[in-house]
Amino acid sequence: MIRGFFNFLLFSSIYIAICALAMVWQSEEILQLKLDRLNFAGFVFFSTICSYNFHWYLTPGSIRNSERILWGQRQRALQLTGCVIGLLGSLWFFIHLWQHWLPITGAVVLTFLYSAPKLPHPAFRWLAKIAVGKTIFLSFVWMYVTTLLPAFMADMMFADTRDLVFLAVYRFFLIYAICILFDYRDREEDRGQGIRSLITALPDRLLDRLYYISLVIAAGFALALAPAVPLFVVFSLLAPVAVTALVKAYAQKHTSDYVYYFFLDGLMMFSAILHFAWLAAGGI
Repeated sequence: MIRGFFNFLLFSSIYIAICALAMVWQSEEILQLKLDRLNFAGFVFFSTICSYNFHWYLTPGSIRNSERILWGQRQRALQLTGCVIGLLGSLWFFIHLWQHWLPITGAVVLTFLYSAPKLPHPAFRWLAKIAVGKTIFLSFVWMYVTTLLPAFMADMMFADTRDLVFLAVYRFFLIYAICILFDYRDREEDRGQGIRSLITALPDRLLDRLYYISLVIAAGFALALAPAVPLFVVFSLLAPVAVTALVKAYAQKHTSDYVYYFFLDGLMMFSAILHFAWLAAGGI
């Protein structure tokens, strides 16, 4: 029963929606943003539920033994229900945020385009043939929603964007490194389906360089935030970078969905957890 509940949280995309909320919260804290946090959090949570259930509902079965795909095949109605509930919830919270319709629409379009190649229509299928930068695209979407979008919602002025740029670049390259591991695991299937990306094209030697260079860049921009944020916050930003650098060999050897969709996805919010714990302890 415990495993069934854990699978529900993980594979119904509630867990990844919590990751998104944690990252948004940390962006608001680091950048000291003033915005309608409650309604924006509701919008992010439900839109993440909607988009991920939509994505996985359209994902066909695989010859690879995937616990998530097997769960999805058994829970098709639940995935569709999650998509509908997520859509209704995000629409409800959007009503309270309608004055920011332009940056929100940008997030919705970007999110849709990532899953669009899975739609059974030639108008969308061709996107898979040209999606060489799909890993870059996904990393940008996550960075946009969790970092840039909160700043746009707070009407952050261009004169105050240095720390925003540093945090955005940090987030992008950390997420990109994590996405590389996902695409490395799935690259044979991507090749079989004709999905093109840098990860399917590059040899292992160059892929390793890209992976570690991304993490070095992420670490560099985390350190660049040091004058503006407390030292422990910088440490919290560096912690997931270090863990991601250390788990590469393990993740490539152990391809369980639990390793990827719980542990690796969880690394995206690891910094926010440390940050929150530090504040809860009094920010000493």
